[in-house]
Amino acid sequence: MEGECRRAKSGPKGQLPADAGVIPRAVKQIFDTLERQNTEYSVKVTFLELYNEEITDLLAPEEISKVALEDRQKKTLPLMEDGKGGVLVRGLEEEIVTNASEIFSLLERGSAKRRTAETLLNKQSSRSHSLFSITIHIKEATPEGEELIKCGKLNLVDLAGSENISRSGAREGRAREAGEINKSLLTLGRVITALVEHLGHVPYRDSKLTRLLRDSLGGRTKTCIIATVSPSVHCLEETLSTLDYAHRAKSIKNRPEVNQKMMKTTLIKDLYGEIDRLKAEVYAAREKVGVYIPKDRYQQEENERKAMADQIEQMNASSEANQKLISDLQQKYDSEVQHSADLSKKLEVAEKCLDHTGNLLSTTKEDLKQAQYNLREKDFIISEQKKAENALTHQACVLRSDLEKSSRDNASLYSKIAREDKLSATNRSVVNTFQTDLASKLGVLSSTLNASIDQQNKHLKSVEHLCQSCVDSHDKATSELKKKILASKALYMSHMEAFQNVVLLHKASANATLEDISSLSAASCCSLDQLLACVEGEAQNIFSDIQNLLTTHRSELTYFTKELRESFLISLDRTKEMSTFIIGLFDKYVEETSKLHSHSNNTHEAQMKSIEDFQIAYEEQSKSEEQKLLVDISSLVSKHITRQRELVGVRLNSLGDAARGNKAFLDEHTSAMECVTKDAKRKWEIFAEQVENDCKTGSSSSAAKHCRMETMLQECACTVDSAVQQWKKSHAAVNDLSKKHVTEVEALVRSAVENNEQHEMEIASSRAVAEEHAANSSKDITQGIDNLLEELRKSSSRVMSTVEAHSAELQQLQENHSSQAAGINTHADKAFQSSYKDYEPTGETPVRSEPNVPSKGTIESLRAMPMETLVNEFRENHPYESSKEPKPSLIPRSPLATLN
Repeated sequence: MEGECRRAKSGPKGQLPADAGVIPRAVKQIFDTLERQNTEYSVKVTFLELYNEEITDLLAPEEISKVALEDRQKKTLPLMEDGKGGVLVRGLEEEIVTNASEIFSLLERGSAKRRTAETLLNKQSSRSHSLFSITIHIKEATPEGEELIKCGKLNLVDLAGSENISRSGAREGRAREAGEINKSLLTLGRVITALVEHLGHVPYRDSKLTRLLRDSLGGRTKTCIIATVSPSVHCLEETLSTLDYAHRAKSIKNRPEVNQKMMKTTLIKDLYGEIDRLKAEVYAAREKVGVYIPKDRYQQEENERKAMADQIEQMNASSEANQKLISDLQQKYDSEVQHSADLSKKLEVAEKCLDHTGNLLSTTKEDLKQAQYNLREKDFIISEQKKAENALTHQACVLRSDLEKSSRDNASLYSKIAREDKLSATNRSVVNTFQTDLASKLGVLSSTLNASIDQQNKHLKSVEHLCQSCVDSHDKATSELKKKILASKALYMSHMEAFQNVVLLHKASANATLEDISSLSAASCCSLDQLLACVEGEAQNIFSDIQNLLTTHRSELTYFTKELRESFLISLDRTKEMSTFIIGLFDKYVEETSKLHSHSNNTHEAQMKSIEDFQIAYEEQSKSEEQKLLVDISSLVSKHITRQRELVGVRLNSLGDAARGNKAFLDEHTSAMECVTKDAKRKWEIFAEQVENDCKTGSSSSAAKHCRMETMLQECACTVDSAVQQWKKSHAAVNDLSKKHVTEVEALVRSAVENNEQHEMEIASSRAVAEEHAANSSKDITQGIDNLLEELRKSSSRVMSTVEAHSAELQQLQENHSSQAAGINTHADKAFQSSYKDYEPTGETPVRSEPNVPSKGTIESLRAMPMETLVNEFRENHPYESSKEPKPSLIPRSPLATLN
């Protein structure tokens, strides 16, 4: 109310603002209407507050209001009955107003005195209900000149909103205020529920609020309710409760009456009586005379009076109900009397009709016989038609069941076609994805293979260079050894000549003294010459054998290297030819399987990838084994054959598994590819046999050459050892012969010691020099052979290190290829075993069955006979006899609606 009054005063003078509320517009309309009628009127207003079930006057003077605030329990206004079914507040101030502005001022003054408080939900929350009443009296004149007073009243009620104590944070006094507000609103809701549900007792007296609003709730007035709701989602519960409250209140039905009119004299008389009563009360209060009773007795009398008023109210309600029942019974009695009169008139008419009916009875009997006969005839016809109809109905039901079965079968077929289409779309997407991934992986693998081939060629060149350097070093060492042997031979011959000269000189000088031992010396010289000749021949043979062995070893090594390279090139050419043939073969597969979708293309690519992997693995294996054969042929022959067989077997098994995996999907196309598959299998077996034979031939040839090389090396070593031993034996034999000769001629030499001493020292020195030179030559030859063996070992170690490094690289490359191939196989398995789905039958596809369609003659036989034929048949079997009593029909009759 307060906000609306402020908005009303904020507009221009004499006009309302655009956002003015209901109260300002109603007040302005009242005064505008009164001014237009040009009649005498008076307007009085009252403004009361209901706080904690206590009524307070908000328009009371300031001094009285202060007293009321200080001593509220004693100065509250009592609520009393007016004796006319209404209530009045005793001691309530009435203010006379002349325009709307005065009403707005009074509203603001009273609103300022209303009790408000701050809560968690509202900065200024009303803690009480308020009732602003506008009473209007209008004077009217009748045509006879008599003056009448018409009275009207407008009540403006502002109800405090219900409050949730837990959300508003009310404590102590505020909590009590919230409890009283909720209690009064709950009582108002109970009153509304009782009025809506038309209960016998309406609890108006349970609250002062409902007593004040009694006329507005099911009384004789017009009521308008304005419900305030919030658009916030946080207030959804309160909004729904308010809307439900307003909806139930809307269902109340009031009985409004025209404003009461009274004579002016009557009103004046009532006013005089009120004045006298007020004077008496004032006089009694001033003089303190009158009746004064105790408060308990007064309260008891008030309670009894209230109880009597309630009893009177209930008796009045019962009286109204009885009066209504009496009026209803009177109406029923009048209707029964009228009905009795109508029945008497109908009885007279019925007696007249009875005579006429007696005359018609005889005629009707004969007609009844004819009608019964016709009825039996109709019953017979109907029964025959019913039989035909039942047969047709049964046939229609059979046809309907067949039609429903066919419809269900069609639905199942359509569902199966939809599932197969969906499965086909999913498989197409899976195959396309797999094709893209496989193409990218094959590109990576192809680049890796090209790099590997380049690296293999480099390694082969390096190994060839090492072998060539080893052969060159062997040639150089052999030539140096030959030079040393020739130098040793020349030195030996020179020493032999010097020794012979010394012997001859000694012989010439000792001829005179050694004639008696000449025979012995000659024999010794002959044996020594024979021994030296024998030693020289054996040394020459040994040197020639060593030279021949080295030459043979060099030629065997060159031939072995060339043969291995040619074998490798032949194997490589055969592998390339086989790869070319397999590529062409799979091109034929692609051409033949073009009818298939992406699945066959992926299968072709998988097989191509497998063949390429096999080719790469075989080439890498061949190269690695070729390098390893140069290092350790005897230990790797068996491993090489085993690995070749395992590689061929693994690849053949992988191709067989792939072929078996695709067999189920490619059954319908195998007839076109059978001949190509057989040719490929035959070529592949021939290739496998050729590879195996080449491997065996190479391994056997390598083993034989290795054995020959080892034999030659052993022979060379044995020859060198035998030469050394022979030289040592010769040296020992010469020493032994010299010692024996010295012993034999010692007796003879003693006599010629003095003469031959000089000659003996020269011979000893020459012999020592010869022995020294022979030892040096033997040592040089032995050192040359050792250097040659050391060079061989170094070359072998260099080749071994190169081969090991290359083997490690090949092993890493093989692991990379194996991992990539395994990834491709895993991806293929995932694509064709997990993602690629085959159609799984659901068992819902209907079984093919032939429909049972009745023939046209069968359907025609179910048709009923014509009407004339049925009538003639019945009349032949049941002739009409008018003299006999009619027999009841034995054929049950059924309504046509049932038959149809």
